[in-house]
Amino acid sequence: MPPIINVIIPAFNEEDSIAHVIKEIPDIVSEIIVVSNGSTDQTENVAKKAGATVLQEKQKGYGYACLKGMEYIASKDTKPDIIVFLDGDYSDYPAELTQIVAPIIEQNVDLVIGSRVKHLRESGSMTFPQIFGNWLATGLMKLFFGAKFTDLGPFRAIKYDKLLALEMVDKTYGWTVEMQLKVLKKRYNYTEVPVHYKKRIGVSKVSGTIKGAIFAGVKILSWIFKYSFT
Repeated sequence: MPPIINVIIPAFNEEDSIAHVIKEIPDIVSEIIVVSNGSTDQTENVAKKAGATVLQEKQKGYGYACLKGMEYIASKDTKPDIIVFLDGDYSDYPAELTQIVAPIIEQNVDLVIGSRVKHLRESGSMTFPQIFGNWLATGLMKLFFGAKFTDLGPFRAIKYDKLLALEMVDKTYGWTVEMQLKVLKKRYNYTEVPVHYKKRIGVSKVSGTIKGAIFAGVKILSWIFKYSFT
């Protein structure tokens, strides 16, 4: 039996991009769950028309949206085997989902991160705060934990039971690094898959603002130092 795969897409005002994302997700996915994180545009209607299950999470924050998606999945009778997290801004290539889940299906890996390697990135697709933040965070994880991560990329796949065991709690910018740190602590098997990355549609709510970049950086570093001394 092929694995049951669910996709969770946090989205805030992505009416221009969300249909493109949903359309390009491979047919191996059983359900696409778009979590509207307080959207004030037509994101929800567009996502519904494109065939996604649409949830609402009014509390602003990437982690809040991801947790809402997980809450919905937990309420279903049939649970998935794999959860894929994907952004709604069309900066990723949704068709590469098959490459993201392949190590889980074929090699029994627990977590797979889509690594936005330089030679596959469109020029200008990542801001300086993103590039520097990834370098610093992954460098610290290597220093403190011997990790082999090169990116905190949001395009990722994880076994559902392993995700539940992580007991994720971060509500905002620290969601991705929390997951990776807890995977290291629990000694899960993980790997990275190089993925393409392009300029997003619209303006980033995190890296596109000075305030967002600062708060994201502080949250990421706080998680790393918290786990380094516990």
